[in-house]
Amino acid sequence: MKVKIGIVGFGEYSESYLDLWLNHPLVEKVVGAEFIPERREHIADTYGIQMYESSDAMMEAEPEINCVGIFSQRHQHGPMVLAALNAGKHVFSAVPMGIGEEEVFEIIKLAEEKRLIYMMAETCYYFPCAVWCREEFKKGRFGKFVYGEAQYYHDVMDMFGSFAAQGDRWKRVAGIPPMYYSTHSMSMLFSAVNDYPVDVTCFGYEDTEGDDIYGEGKNDWDNPYSNETAILRMSGGGIARINEFRRCGTVRPTSYITGLYGDKGAYEGSGNQHLFSRNDAYNNYEFTSETVSDEINTFSFLEDKEFMKEEDGRINYRYMSGYSRVHNLKRLPKKFINIVDIAHAKTSVLGHNGSHAFLVDDFARAVVTGKLPPVNAWVAAQYTLPGLYAHKSAMMGGVTLKLPEIGQPPVDWPLIDFDDIDYSEMGE
Repeated sequence: MKVKIGIVGFGEYSESYLDLWLNHPLVEKVVGAEFIPERREHIADTYGIQMYESSDAMMEAEPEINCVGIFSQRHQHGPMVLAALNAGKHVFSAVPMGIGEEEVFEIIKLAEEKRLIYMMAETCYYFPCAVWCREEFKKGRFGKFVYGEAQYYHDVMDMFGSFAAQGDRWKRVAGIPPMYYSTHSMSMLFSAVNDYPVDVTCFGYEDTEGDDIYGEGKNDWDNPYSNETAILRMSGGGIARINEFRRCGTVRPTSYITGLYGDKGAYEGSGNQHLFSRNDAYNNYEFTSETVSDEINTFSFLEDKEFMKEEDGRINYRYMSGYSRVHNLKRLPKKFINIVDIAHAKTSVLGHNGSHAFLVDDFARAVVTGKLPPVNAWVAAQYTLPGLYAHKSAMMGGVTLKLPEIGQPPVDWPLIDFDDIDYSEMGE
């Protein structure tokens, strides 16, 4: 069996995946649905794939599709995922998993009952700082997790393209609670320390800009907050701080781990500067500190760093495109390594720090092997539900709320093993 995927929604983010889908050796067919005529025609003309006006029309005309890729507006994912699972399709969905607790748990229930793959396309799971911290934490270099900080800083006016499909009512959805879109931050930190939160408290910054995006009656959630800060107690006793800011005078990178502190070692990141310190105070008072920036920054940054101004390296978006030394490129198909050289590559397929390639490969391997991807339904819920509860806390003045238990996948449903499929044997 190979992947036959129907993709719903074609904004810039969705299009940046297309060359990956079209060039993956485990993907046999790609079709799409988009209700905006100009976008639909652009995709059909540029990539030569069959396009439909709606997901219903696509599903009716393409019954052999076994997977659905959902790239609709962020508040629409939950119901669309449930419809696809009920139709017996595996699902690859942009973040977040959903914006309602009930739909999140229903997705888990359906995925388990129908033995279908649900995967949340969480780009930040493969951001280099998260990968580096995850690997080093596994080695025990941090010791026990004590405290960590992660954030997603993205001004709402800079995100207009994300809401453009809403037309004149774009402000109604632009005012979505920031913590409803907190999976970038939470996935980086929680995956790095292999833990999950059990309690959360959150405070919001009540927006005063006056552009009618935030406030009672101004958006679909009556949300007054453009910025929200959550404090979470993890199951292992450590503390996490998550910031989701949509009104902030900052520049890229937008998603990153500021600090991850264990009782033996600590990672600290700022812009393109990455430092790891080790404190063996209980072992002959040995202290070490090393710069690990070259392991985490992208190859494009490393190529230019001797010639650039320091400020250019911090704010130039192109340095967030491409792979880093910490990425395991050996697991990817050959075409993905040099995909920018593919004759028909039209978009920034290596955007979001090269994460798109790993996400597509995760999903394809999972569907073909029947095993779970890293960001499966249970993990996606651990990255999603804390944000929903965090906003609820903020609206209640910062009260501490206990998070629901999510549980684990069935014991007979293992994670994908990257040794299961060797693309070199396939000539790929």
